[in-house]
Amino acid sequence: MAKQIAYSFFKECTSLHNAKLLHQQTIISGSCKDRAIDIISMYLSCECPSYALTVLEHLQPSPSLVYWWNALIKRNVHLGLYNDSLNLFYRMTALGWTADHYTYPFVLKACAEIPDTRRGRIVHAVICNYGFESNVFVCNSLVAMYARCGALVDGRKMFDEMCQRGVTDKVSWNSIVAAYMQSRDSDEALILFMRMTRNVKLLPDVVSLVNILPAFASSGSWEHGRQVHGLAVRNGLFDDVFVGNAILNMYAKCKMMDQAKKVFDVMEDKDVVTWNGMVTAYSQSGSFKDALLLVEKMKEKRIEMDVVTWSAVIAGYAQRGHGCEALDVFRQMQISGSVPNVVTLVSLLSGCATAGALLQGKETHCYSMKRILKREGVDREEDKMVNNTLIDMYAKCQDVSSARCIFDSLTFIERNVVTWTAMIGGYAQHGDAKDSMKLFSEMMRGSSTPNAFTISCVLMACSRLSALRSGKEIHAYALRNRYENSMLRVANCLIDMYSKCGDVDAARNVFDNMKQRNDVSWISLMTGYGMHGRGEDALEYFDGMLKEGFVPDGLTFVVVLYACSHSGMVDQAIDYFNNMTKDFGVIPQVEHYACMVDVLGRAGRLNEAVELINRMPMEPSQIVWVALLSACKTHTNVELGELASKKLLEMDSENDGSYTLLSNIYADAGCWNDVARIRSLMKKSGIRKRPGYSCVQGKKGNTTFFVGDRSHPQSEQIYKVLADLILRIKELGYIPKTSYALHDVADEEKNDLLSEHSEKLALAYGILTSYLGAPIRIIKNLRICGDCHSAITFISKIVDHEIIVRDPSRFHHFKKGSCSCKGAGGLVQNASSSDGEVTTISDGYWRSDSCGNGAFLENDKAVLLVAAEGSSWPITVPIHELQAIEIGLELARAGKTFWVGLSLFMNQIRGSLGSSTAKPVYEAHRCGLLLLQPKQRNAVLAAAQECAYPGLSSFSSSSRHLISQPSHSYGHEATFHVLKCSSILSIYGVCLTYSNPLFPYSR
Repeated sequence: MAKQIAYSFFKECTSLHNAKLLHQQTIISGSCKDRAIDIISMYLSCECPSYALTVLEHLQPSPSLVYWWNALIKRNVHLGLYNDSLNLFYRMTALGWTADHYTYPFVLKACAEIPDTRRGRIVHAVICNYGFESNVFVCNSLVAMYARCGALVDGRKMFDEMCQRGVTDKVSWNSIVAAYMQSRDSDEALILFMRMTRNVKLLPDVVSLVNILPAFASSGSWEHGRQVHGLAVRNGLFDDVFVGNAILNMYAKCKMMDQAKKVFDVMEDKDVVTWNGMVTAYSQSGSFKDALLLVEKMKEKRIEMDVVTWSAVIAGYAQRGHGCEALDVFRQMQISGSVPNVVTLVSLLSGCATAGALLQGKETHCYSMKRILKREGVDREEDKMVNNTLIDMYAKCQDVSSARCIFDSLTFIERNVVTWTAMIGGYAQHGDAKDSMKLFSEMMRGSSTPNAFTISCVLMACSRLSALRSGKEIHAYALRNRYENSMLRVANCLIDMYSKCGDVDAARNVFDNMKQRNDVSWISLMTGYGMHGRGEDALEYFDGMLKEGFVPDGLTFVVVLYACSHSGMVDQAIDYFNNMTKDFGVIPQVEHYACMVDVLGRAGRLNEAVELINRMPMEPSQIVWVALLSACKTHTNVELGELASKKLLEMDSENDGSYTLLSNIYADAGCWNDVARIRSLMKKSGIRKRPGYSCVQGKKGNTTFFVGDRSHPQSEQIYKVLADLILRIKELGYIPKTSYALHDVADEEKNDLLSEHSEKLALAYGILTSYLGAPIRIIKNLRICGDCHSAITFISKIVDHEIIVRDPSRFHHFKKGSCSCKGAGGLVQNASSSDGEVTTISDGYWRSDSCGNGAFLENDKAVLLVAAEGSSWPITVPIHELQAIEIGLELARAGKTFWVGLSLFMNQIRGSLGSSTAKPVYEAHRCGLLLLQPKQRNAVLAAAQECAYPGLSSFSSSSRHLISQPSHSYGHEATFHVLKCSSILSIYGVCLTYSNPLFPYSR
């Protein structure tokens, strides 16, 4: 009875003070050893393990008392005091105690949680020494320990030894499957699961199914997942909420939302994890409305939304670019009292980045510093995740300096590949691309290895800088390191890089060698062809894209129309625009209308462009009016230019380019008072015109020049080379286009201003420093002016270099006196009736209308061209007026029907006629090929009198029978005179039919 009373005292004792009194009484009474177990239990009940340990250490080792050592070790493991657990184990063995099979699982768990493979191996050796290597519980713990410590090879070796000894059970198989799942080797996990169920014939339990279902989700093997679903239903495991949640998650990650919804609906027992899983599934699959409806149902059913639910909703908004909505949800979360975790903050920062909400991003940064960053007990990986997202947020909000401050505050150990990529990408997209390249070089010198995203970001920087050499080096690095899993992304960036660096053929080679392509691959190459003026190639690949089964979207048609615009393919552009809805179900948006305005504007069809704007079903945006304004500048249309400018001002446009374009239109028209007014308005509005500059790639990097720049050490040589070039091309017929010197000064001073344009200086430097035959690459921040375009076209005739100029609009490839833009950068742009297609003819350009009529332009000068009906182009090489007349006469003699257009330059006509060429002019006159205005007629007569050629005394009598068309101003100096005639030529007896290349009509 006394013993029972004493036992009840020990059991009911809950305070340390009373426990010490009872312990004192047992010592006084001499019953301490008999009551040792009760005393240890009492101290543990009072949460005083140190006193219990003291008593235990004074006892003789006994197998029956090992339980209390196990209790102390287990207690520390549950409290997360893993090192204390191991110290207890060491103390136990040092005192001569022998651990049993219950001790080792707790000790091994402590090693796994630290994790500490070294101490785990020591414990493994002790286990083998004491003969526990065949105990299934101990062996299962060893497998789990090795897996948690990242030593999966050792864990697998342990499991295989267990299989050989035949000591495995269901827990063993679950442990090894879980180990492979933790190491993200789902394929091997599936193989082991199949062995377990088919070879070993073990029936899976709840843990087995919860372990393996994520493997089906990650591999997308929904067929096998459905089989496991059926197995769970047949064996009554589906009712377990953990299994149900795992099956729901599997279907969701396999993008089978209908099946996931069915599982959700039939689950009788749902917990908050079930609801969160469904909300997250809807959010990630794009069914965000369904996710929000489910959240409302949670509120109706009074299911408390936890941090996972809130985070899923915030992430859903952020991923769709709805940053403001994400911020609103976060405020609701704070009001509800739910505490954000790392995932919440990362999602919120992503939302701030997409919305450009810098202020809210800074607030979130402050919150992160208080609650997450560098706090005790917080995983350092979580710190990295938050810091990386902060760098990304600041960069995307265009505060690159703050992003760099965070980056610099991190040590090399604290930076991972995501950190480097975020900063490199920030510079590449929103900062100085040169800094992006420098940072990549710094990364390569360190211990971090770039991934496919890093390569993509640095290729973007190469694109911005047109750094072809660096781009090729990075391409080589990507090939050596073979980013197989992400090669599609890298290849798409390579296509973009090569295209923007001026080597679209290399871009095509990358495309042709791709094993797999997506719509981005096709669109990137088509864009490249478009910006290089190779519209036919772009449309060819568009047809190829359709044949491959890709369905074009709105972006695809923006690229198609862009390519047509930069290649003068007006009819094709109109056809695609009119049929994109009927053939492909794509409704034209404002971007498509802007492209069409650009297409029509470049072709000089400004009235049609205005009519299209008036017919737009939506309000025209700034890009539409900018396109029209640019066309007005090209064709010097002051009235429409003022209209477009007025619309832009009404939209509060602060783009300096709009003001500059209008100012240039006024300057072209000689309205200098209006030029002064626009410049004054810009000054009052605080809008500053961007200074134009050109950057040329040299042997040791890029060199930048501004207008009239004399800061370069080789400035004297550069200007000397440029002066020599200008002198030489003037001998070839180059005439400075003083209309592009937008200042009210004398013509001589305008010539000096034109010669100091930055692109000319960059070209002179490139010629001075480049190897013979090497291409010269120039990047210009503003569009190339017409005079520089004309001058570089002439220069390309006399230098052995291909000259590649990239401006914000397109690429210009100058070679042997021609440009890839086919005149779109020179005189043709200034023609008020250039409403047709442009095709290259040898060293010149043929511009034709929809009827096939045309005019030939050589080096931006209009010259005569004769074309025979039914003949293919080119009929002639670049020719001059008199040569064309001779060819026309030969065609007449051969019985061909032909047409002819003629241009004669007012200030050069006297020098065009000499004794050797007077006869064909006379014969052309007699055949009715020439129709001249009075001033031109007088000039020809004067030239004829000088060379004393008879028969050229009068033109009027022989030209009366001709049906004359009105003369048409083409450019600044050339005047075309085209006529229609149905008369029979008496001297050759050939019927001639004429048509007008500038005013088409039916024949």
